[in-house]
Amino acid sequence: MRICIFEDAGCMNLEPLALTRPAFDLRCGALTLLERQLRQVGAVEVAAFVRPFLADFCRFLHPEMRVNDATGLDHGPVVLVNARWLPDLGESIPMDSPAVGMIDDEITCVVLPDGAVELSPESLLWRLEECKQTLPHRETGGALMAYPWDLVEHNAEALRQDFVHRSIVPEAASLPAGVSLVGAADSVRIDPSAHIEPMVLIDASKGPVLIDRGAVVQAFSRLEGPCYVGPDSHILGAKLRGGSIGPNCRIGGEVEVSVVYGHANKAHDGFLGHSYVGEWVNLGAGTQVSDLRTDYGAVSFRIAGRTIDSGLMKVGAFLGDHAKTSINAQLNTGTIVGPFGQLLTNGGLMPRLVPAFCRVGHGRLQERTDLRELFETASVVMGRRKQRWAEAHAEFFLALYEQTEEERRQMIREAEQRRLRRVV
Repeated sequence: MRICIFEDAGCMNLEPLALTRPAFDLRCGALTLLERQLRQVGAVEVAAFVRPFLADFCRFLHPEMRVNDATGLDHGPVVLVNARWLPDLGESIPMDSPAVGMIDDEITCVVLPDGAVELSPESLLWRLEECKQTLPHRETGGALMAYPWDLVEHNAEALRQDFVHRSIVPEAASLPAGVSLVGAADSVRIDPSAHIEPMVLIDASKGPVLIDRGAVVQAFSRLEGPCYVGPDSHILGAKLRGGSIGPNCRIGGEVEVSVVYGHANKAHDGFLGHSYVGEWVNLGAGTQVSDLRTDYGAVSFRIAGRTIDSGLMKVGAFLGDHAKTSINAQLNTGTIVGPFGQLLTNGGLMPRLVPAFCRVGHGRLQERTDLRELFETASVVMGRRKQRWAEAHAEFFLALYEQTEEERRQMIREAEQRRLRRVV
């Protein structure tokens, strides 16, 4: 089976998380959307149609994948899959005849007629609409990720499916000596290579707990399910109440119902709740992220120039790749920080929207033009986790800097006007 994963216009609403990667690379549960989609469809060949500015970077991230290249897709069987689709691993998808998979009125996947459809990045959207009009519809289950908070809201159920279907940690070790357990032992799965110190409490009464290969959980940590600790991540005496920690993270303090994508550092005390943290993010000691308004009202966000009501009472922050906070930074409920954003303590709450490549310092929003310094720091950070900052990273983020320039400078002008009005 060949699979072609496509990005549609809805991917723009997943920024800043999908600003630096294809939407199918976003994590929900213990896996990325791509990993879940491949398991569901059973694909052996993979191609992708992504937003043009991501094409070269996607080829770098996925050298095995044909990107924006329809070669070989003109004869079946081929399944088109929406990059934003979080499939339900417990439901099978009929692949025996051409059809359009749907959730409400949106396409999740399309089983194409054999040899009947020619595809290209330019023709994809109207081809999808054509299939929607001419092929039979089938409900596929799962969910389409419309906004960043959807990834957090669906994370717990995704983890339960990962546990049931053994998506990760297929071989489990017995519970180490000195570890306390609340709930059933068969709701905990620990990779034999993970190291769990004595005086750790695992609470699986509300959901499964999965600890992946090479992970370290230090004494006095408390892990409450459903939660996942990814490969080589360290839990440093932390309170982890649900959520997913991706590979090679350092987690301390208190983390509640959040997704930490990978290679992120939150080693010190501080609270992170109902949030999504991108790759290579560093949260300074004492960073606090509010996830609840004082009036208990629904949290709204500004996304793609529009104000969106999440309809949720508890939502924290969404931090793009390489974002950083200083010690004792205070992030407001419903904060969005773009890639390479930097938040410096000013004694009060930070702005709720910080564009890519911007710094908040002394209460002012400023553009970061020191790209050489930024990239050198990123290289050092990645080297500490035995990863390499490549020329492809520099080229992509330089292009992203130029692409986001207009929006960034508009936000800075608006912020400065608000500051001057307060002064007057």
